[in-house]
Amino acid sequence: MKDTLRYLTGLSGPSGFGSNSTAEQVTQQIPSSITSNLTAIITGATSGIGAETARVLAMRGVRVVIPARDLKRAAGVRDRIRKDNPNAKLILLELDLSSFRSIKRFCIEFLNLRLPLNILINNAGKFNQMLELSEDKFEMTFATNYLGH
Repeated sequence: MKDTLRYLTGLSGPSGFGSNSTAEQVTQQIPSSITSNLTAIITGATSGIGAETARVLAMRGVRVVIPARDLKRAAGVRDRIRKDNPNAKLILLELDLSSFRSIKRFCIEFLNLRLPLNILINNAGKFNQMLELSEDKFEMTFATNYLGH
């Protein structure tokens, strides 16, 4: 109960951060000498929490790979991030998590970049109210949210 109240009121926990802490605050004290050598892949980075995570990690010097079904949307996120951080290291790669063929292609493209993978944030998600099957014949929500990652 005490922990729930602490969370709801935003009070800091043992880490010094609470539910009201921002990504910028949490990452503020990480030395750039560490983050500048890191590579992160963030699924679902074309909107919401994923886009904010990409923005903050790029701001801290992390190379961010943004996989996206819609590369136009991903380019919009890249442009917004670069507006405030022109030196942001951002890579856009096409990926449809509901398709094993697309996942394999993404993996090959990423491996060909010869970059380390230090951070993987599986943030993408999809919910279909109607029954829809992926090209691999799996229910679309299950294929995207579980099998794809």
